[in-house]
Amino acid sequence: MSESYTDKHLRDVLSRTRTIAVVGVSMNEVRPSYYVARYLGLKGYKVVPINPGHAGKILFGETVRASLSEVEGKVDMVDIFRRSEAVPPIVDEALEAFPELQTIWMQIGVEHAEAAEVARARGVDVIMNRCPKIEYQRLFGELRMGGFNTGVISSKL
Repeated sequence: MSESYTDKHLRDVLSRTRTIAVVGVSMNEVRPSYYVARYLGLKGYKVVPINPGHAGKILFGETVRASLSEVEGKVDMVDIFRRSEAVPPIVDEALEAFPELQTIWMQIGVEHAEAAEVARARGVDVIMNRCPKIEYQRLFGELRMGGFNTGVISSKL
């Protein structure tokens, strides 16, 4: 069963966040993880790309890291683009690497209740089965440009 989140809570999370580590980001610009990360960067977030298969390459002006533990500095949110069964070790690594972590965000189709409870026990907000790009657009009015919401999700910005 999906959890529900108030618009205020989602807005607060997106407003307080400055740096987002995107786990599972793709170098392929037609993949959702690529265009979501690109969009978040264009909205002013610092995006730290995480993908062991592309470590050392440059994406959105940042070096792709193999893992969260390689990231230096503060990360406010970890956005997970991986299958649900891959979530627990990612959450464990995030909690270890970032003592001030505020949010674990799992993308659409990604949920793991046990990992969510581990993070929440450490005081970290958890959002599952949602997309920060879609929520940003919805909550900050971008889906209503031109007076209508097409409901179309596109990689074009």
